[in-house]
Amino acid sequence: MNNARLPLARVKDDLTSLFIVSISFIIALWIRIRPAESVFLPNGFVRFSNDALAHMRMVEVLLHNYPHGMFYNPLTVYPYGSHIHFGPLFDHMIALTALAIGLGNPSTELVNVIGAYFPAVMGALIVFPVYFLGKHLKDRKTGVIAAFLIAIGSGQFLNRSMIIFTDHHVAESLFSTLFILFFMLSVIEANRIKLNIKMIQHKENHAVKPILYAALAGLMYAAFQLSWPGAPLFGMIIVIFAVIQYSVDHLNGKSTDYLGIVGIITFLVGLIFVSPFIRSEMGISPYFYSWFHVLTAFAAVLAFVYMSIVHKEMDKRHLKPIYYPLVLLATAAIALILLRVASPSSYYTITSVLVGIFQIHTGGMATVGEASSIFYRGGAFTLSSVWYNFAMGFFISIIAMFMLAFSIKKDKKPEETLVLVWTFILLLAIYGQNRFAYYYAINVALLSGYFAAKVLDLVGWKKLEAAYHEKVHSVGELPHFLSKNIKAGHVLTIFLLLLLVAYPSYSLAMQQSQYASGTNGYWLDSLFWMEANTPDPGIDFLQIYDAPPRGELFDYPDTAYGVMSWWDYGHEIEAIARRLPNANPFQAGIGGRSTSIDEENRPGAAPFFTAPSEEEATAVLNAIHPDPDKAAARYIISDVEMATGKFYAMTAWTLDTEGYYVSVQTDSGSQYVPGQRYYNSMEARLHIFDGNGLQQYRLVHESPAAPAGHTSETGYKNVYNVLFGGNLPLTDSGYVKTFEYVEGATITGTAPAGETVTISNTIQTNQGRSFTYSQSATSDGTYSFTVPYSTEGPIPGETQFTVRPTGAYTISYGEVTQQVSVGERAVLDGNVIEV
Repeated sequence: MNNARLPLARVKDDLTSLFIVSISFIIALWIRIRPAESVFLPNGFVRFSNDALAHMRMVEVLLHNYPHGMFYNPLTVYPYGSHIHFGPLFDHMIALTALAIGLGNPSTELVNVIGAYFPAVMGALIVFPVYFLGKHLKDRKTGVIAAFLIAIGSGQFLNRSMIIFTDHHVAESLFSTLFILFFMLSVIEANRIKLNIKMIQHKENHAVKPILYAALAGLMYAAFQLSWPGAPLFGMIIVIFAVIQYSVDHLNGKSTDYLGIVGIITFLVGLIFVSPFIRSEMGISPYFYSWFHVLTAFAAVLAFVYMSIVHKEMDKRHLKPIYYPLVLLATAAIALILLRVASPSSYYTITSVLVGIFQIHTGGMATVGEASSIFYRGGAFTLSSVWYNFAMGFFISIIAMFMLAFSIKKDKKPEETLVLVWTFILLLAIYGQNRFAYYYAINVALLSGYFAAKVLDLVGWKKLEAAYHEKVHSVGELPHFLSKNIKAGHVLTIFLLLLLVAYPSYSLAMQQSQYASGTNGYWLDSLFWMEANTPDPGIDFLQIYDAPPRGELFDYPDTAYGVMSWWDYGHEIEAIARRLPNANPFQAGIGGRSTSIDEENRPGAAPFFTAPSEEEATAVLNAIHPDPDKAAARYIISDVEMATGKFYAMTAWTLDTEGYYVSVQTDSGSQYVPGQRYYNSMEARLHIFDGNGLQQYRLVHESPAAPAGHTSETGYKNVYNVLFGGNLPLTDSGYVKTFEYVEGATITGTAPAGETVTISNTIQTNQGRSFTYSQSATSDGTYSFTVPYSTEGPIPGETQFTVRPTGAYTISYGEVTQQVSVGERAVLDGNVIEV
């Protein structure tokens, strides 16, 4: 090709590639917004996912107080509140977009629409940095293929970038990829021009480009950190890459100045933009914006400075090159030992974070879906989650890693080393926690593109590209060129690559994107009811509250109360019902044990729902609240999943799982079914038995039931009837049930000693379902029952319940039958009623 035409050809190729990548962007966006019609409700409410509700709540507060946002939230983990660990950037991006489109005064509906579509747009945009990563790793076709593959990718990356999954994860993926891209570009350019200090001192023009890329890498690193406090994981990836590349360059007699310059600039720029958000009161915590983020940045800068100095000093003294990596390893070991001696807390913080990322979890954390290993389920090795997330791309990317390693051995390109280190560490991360699959999806797409491009080169694609550049000068010449040069092998290779690499991923993506995982209708029904029919807890939903001083509690008003449910539903309770959950999806408020069965069972959701009696469950509520005379929760919400599939997770958090399920022989062989210990649990008493016989817990609302056969409720009831002589109706009750904790009215009377006295009533729910509430006791001359239901209906300012007795309580013994009415005030105040 004529050299004069070379720049023009490159521009043409870039434009063609970017046009194809833009089509990939459109495909990616379409896949992510497919279920849009099902997420917008007629009342203007958007069916956001659980964690999305937490972000949209913060966006609402941010817009109300702009530019000030929340750093402490008293409306969750009652009665303690919680410091916000979410990064501020994602919420500010949504808020600023809403302010711009809404001309400074966006409506709630507009904010919700923007929030709903935001993750889909950000997820689709990632095709562009993936293209440039592929292009600079190998060539344009690598980038084009990689961009197409991430566009049709499945699994967690797709799920976390779907419409209404308005969570920071998609921002993490985008900014971490941009961070790696710009750092790669800075390394490539700095290595190409052999960047050194003298070039900067002399202000040489060609030094500007790698420095600019390094600054952009630092900016993206800051954006990544301000999206997720755990972003220093990628800082560690860069430092590990640097250790390897410094060693490779030193062993091969190359200057390492370029590495030191771009590394120092990257981390210093990142530190500058993160520093304003550091909260000194958080100490050295990796989970909040604290001194941890300052220290890790300085540590990275010092690492680059130290490695550069060691390189120069060893060169100056003509020491054997092999000593260089040994010195670095010895220095790292000594630094860790000194850190452990000088600051055990800092040492523990670092090691605990690494263990938390790379080690398989046990106990309660093993039940957290995203925290479990991608390779293990129920303790057994499996590749099902790998296939769900990456399809064939995972296995192809492993092959590509070996191909990349071979290329590194031959060509020693730092960009290839960077990609290999990045990929390998994230592979270790998904071994520990499958949540990192939404990061690793980028690596899978990139390496699958690398593999496909290598295969295409093997069948002559490079020659085809060269011929195209030489012979095709206009669009009209293209058909003739293709008919003359495209061979059957080219077509067959493309077809096989599409079938092997692209189709499985696309097929999974189409299955997984049919529906958006938002709050279901049963929970919406219950939470809308709770907001409208329970007392105002007395905390302004839109106000920014200051965190209490360390060691002190937030000063809640006397009207405040908690809502006990499993941690999965905390954000929904807060954002939709606008009430104060005792536990939330940050695994806060769960309680239980973390190390062994001998450890104290800390009060929280797990010990409450697994409590073997009403008295012990109430003791848990009292133990959660620092005021011994006040319970932590006024309402308890249960759903059928908590009573069935999720119940095991509750026991796992207490590290006491034995006996809840037992083996029985059936016509189908041995099966595990709920045992007596399960039916004694507070969760079963509430959901399976409707709270029958409980003295201080009453059903106040239930959602519609799920369609027959959609849950395991009737199966659990049938087991109780068969094994334990019960007579529970084999029908589905409300999917979500809301109970109120009350003092209970005490009914006392006299009866002959030895008589069995029974009190009962028929309770009708808001769904028209009826069940019997009853208690029995043996009289010693007197009897006493504490009952939670009022027979006279709700009163103003209290719970406006629609589940109520159909009449007065019936007390019976022998031939005696008596009717007793109970007022709501007697139930709330714990009054005594004498018969």
